[in-house]
Amino acid sequence: MLGSLAKMVFGSANDRRLKGYRPKVAAINALEPEMVKLSAEELAARTVAFREQIAAGKSLDDLLVPAFATVREAARRVLGQRHFDVQLIGGMVLHEGAISEMRTGEGKTLVATLAAYLNALAGKGVHVVTVNDYLARRDSEWMGSIYNFLGMTTGVIVHGLDDEQRSQAYAADITYGTNNEFGFDYLRDNMKYELRQMVQRGHNYAIVDEVDSILIDEARTPLIISGPSDDKSDLYNAIDKILPRLVSADYDLDEKQRTVNLTDVGNEHMEELLREIGILTEGSLYEAANVTIVHHVNQALRAHMLFQRDKEYIVRNGEVVIIDEFTGRMMPGRRYSEGLHQALEAKEHVQVQPENVTMASITFQNYFRLYKKLAGMTGTATTEADEFHEIYNLEVVEIPTNQPVRRFDEDDEVYRTAEEKLRAITREIEAANAKFQPLLVGTTSIEKSEQLAEAMKALGYRQIDFAEPQALQKLYAAARADRPSKLFAVLNARFHEQEAYIVAEAGVPGAITIATNMAGRGTDIQLGGNVEMRVAQECANLSEGPERDAKEAEIRAEIQQFKEKALAAGGLYIIGTERHESRRIDNQLRGRSGRQGDPGRSKFFLSLKDDLMRIFGSDRMENMLVKLGLKEDEAIVHPWINKALEKAQQKVEARNFDMRKNVLKYDNVMNDQRKVVFEQRRDMMAQDSLEETIHDMRQGVVDDLVAKHIPADAYPEAWDVEGFKQGIETEFNIALPVADWAKEEGITEEDMRERLQTAADEAYAKRVEKNGPEIMRYVEKQIVLQALDHLWREHLLTLDHLRQVVGWRGMAQRDPLNEYKSEAFELFGELITRLREVTTAQLSRVEVAFEPPPSQVPSEAVAFDKGNSENATGAAFAVANSAFATPKNETMLLSSGGTTETLGVGGENSPYGKVGRNQPCPCGSGRKFKHCHGALAKSAS
Repeated sequence: MLGSLAKMVFGSANDRRLKGYRPKVAAINALEPEMVKLSAEELAARTVAFREQIAAGKSLDDLLVPAFATVREAARRVLGQRHFDVQLIGGMVLHEGAISEMRTGEGKTLVATLAAYLNALAGKGVHVVTVNDYLARRDSEWMGSIYNFLGMTTGVIVHGLDDEQRSQAYAADITYGTNNEFGFDYLRDNMKYELRQMVQRGHNYAIVDEVDSILIDEARTPLIISGPSDDKSDLYNAIDKILPRLVSADYDLDEKQRTVNLTDVGNEHMEELLREIGILTEGSLYEAANVTIVHHVNQALRAHMLFQRDKEYIVRNGEVVIIDEFTGRMMPGRRYSEGLHQALEAKEHVQVQPENVTMASITFQNYFRLYKKLAGMTGTATTEADEFHEIYNLEVVEIPTNQPVRRFDEDDEVYRTAEEKLRAITREIEAANAKFQPLLVGTTSIEKSEQLAEAMKALGYRQIDFAEPQALQKLYAAARADRPSKLFAVLNARFHEQEAYIVAEAGVPGAITIATNMAGRGTDIQLGGNVEMRVAQECANLSEGPERDAKEAEIRAEIQQFKEKALAAGGLYIIGTERHESRRIDNQLRGRSGRQGDPGRSKFFLSLKDDLMRIFGSDRMENMLVKLGLKEDEAIVHPWINKALEKAQQKVEARNFDMRKNVLKYDNVMNDQRKVVFEQRRDMMAQDSLEETIHDMRQGVVDDLVAKHIPADAYPEAWDVEGFKQGIETEFNIALPVADWAKEEGITEEDMRERLQTAADEAYAKRVEKNGPEIMRYVEKQIVLQALDHLWREHLLTLDHLRQVVGWRGMAQRDPLNEYKSEAFELFGELITRLREVTTAQLSRVEVAFEPPPSQVPSEAVAFDKGNSENATGAAFAVANSAFATPKNETMLLSSGGTTETLGVGGENSPYGKVGRNQPCPCGSGRKFKHCHGALAKSAS
């Protein structure tokens, strides 16, 4: 109560913060008359002047007011859009490194231009992160016109670009792209072998659009770059065939925790089935030798009992494609990890793809914490403010709307059964459609949206086929004729390609749009329709001139008429068919209505059979309602119901937050090691010579060998002379008279160390002289980097396995996280030791074979001169016996929990057959295939 009283007197912390921005807004407005008078050249010249001021020592904060005034004037001239005062405040919040919470339709895309321009003046690059390729391209072109007008460059990072295109995009002042692409580029950069191949130029400042979707919803699954492992498709298919033979008593299913496990009876039944098909040949299912079978059984069980087709995934073109539970979008290429995706492929009887082995990974939390300054914007962040602060140190600032919100949010209607709810929804749709009110109906899955579509068809409604050229014209014709259209559109993962068009026309009078989760759609629903979209479509074949101008004027006039009809009908009506686990998704759906002061209305229809009600509601509720006399097709409507649902949603959100925190705690352990490895890798790539590093490694191996075989202060009789001799041959490829040394009078441990060090140094010096110092410097770097990558991949796999089993340590009253930290530290120490050993052993055996240069050496190939021969224009070399040579038919999979894509390699059309991109070119040039004939083949194609 005291807190409420203080808030009434002094205002909330958010109110006080907003009040502090007002003087700067007034200063920007005061500059507007001056900006209007400037010519285009003078306005663009201000960018150069700002940069000179920064070079002279001014801070970005000093330039905020004039820079914002410049951007606002540029936007007015280029786009015909002038930033509102509240948008200026939003830009200031972004510049300060906080989250601007702005309602849908308040122009977040335009707001980002203010902070992006100001921070780009420093010349260190600004990244604007969006949720999909469509928005990245659209925003880079749309907002890029403002930056270009002011003399700045814009780049875009989307799927399918090569390294050269990515480097150019990152070199721009402002770079738009998706969260996945930015994260993958970071991982890929840290797998490169030369600095000039790296595409990113640091992490200075990022603005994350739909920040809650990216930093919270998608933060549960890490980004993973992985490579294929052994094909186990037969095992997946065999286990899948016996899964349907299990009965309900064989497993325990917990939908609330999303877990399923075999019971004791189920274990016995499963063992019988596995023996029957010849998979379990000896022992019980849970013996150590059968651990792999248990893993496959558990994943098959999850695939069948927890994952539903057309809800969590769909099958398209013979592939299992994951559906984003928060946005309803397809995520082509993304694959579930740990064999779950393969189990789903077996379940759906499509080709089972090989499992992947992790090569590099990072969580979104740790990737975005690389940025020196991070900001975000969304319509819904307040409910997750604690998580933003705890994980990212980001404050959430609620920005007031430009116009007062006039949307009316009604209490939920709760029905006993799903059938009653469906009938109530169709009645509501018919009533709203009869008065030409545009409708947006939100569903939680593809299955639910298609059920509703079938119910609509049964009432005589027809679904719009967007493949038809005149599909939307039928909707416009009905709106012109003042008659209910009886048409509806479905927006889900099946119709993903038409997303922007479906959303854009959802505000036409009489339009009915059924959509799965509206989060992050990126396209405004404007009452009457979207002018730009209609002009682009209907004037596409008209060239500039009077005819096109007349058509455009006609479209604008009609949309204005449509808008007046939609306003008269009460604005956009939002119907929710089910509550989502997260309040944010429900708020995002509601937020589609009532943009820029338009009227609107929203209501959710629920049933006791809905997942949220069934899993988190009371089991006694239905019986109680029957006793109270609730009749069929009657609904309960009460604010208490809303409160109860909100508490259920809060429970789910808290559980999901705990899951994300748990993921982060474990990833933080790996992140510390990742930073060390990646930093060391960059340092080594930047050095011209690793001679000193190689010497230190060799010295470390000598110390390890001595410590292992010669105990401290022990007599020679206690030394492991034979083991020492074998270790020297293995590590240094030299034979030394160790047994004779050990017989010498007064020989000490230190004497042995010095002799071995001298012999190893001399042997390596001879190898360097034989192969040529310049070539050996190059070979050293390649072998160290390849060895590090190989061992780092093995280390990640070991940490994955450790993490899967370390939870059982809790049974012994030991903290699993502390156990993980301790063992991960020991494993990292072993990695460093192994790196020394492997590198030393490889370099002690390296042979460089010189061959005549080919008739046509690519101009960019580096020539290594041998001796002083003037006729030797180049020399090719090959590293023999390398344990890390890239295999032929190389493919690399990129996965985000696992998003998957294939990197280009030497293909079937290459004159040399399939050659790995990092292998030496078969032509003998000494270059990697991708820089030699691989590059030539690519340019030729």
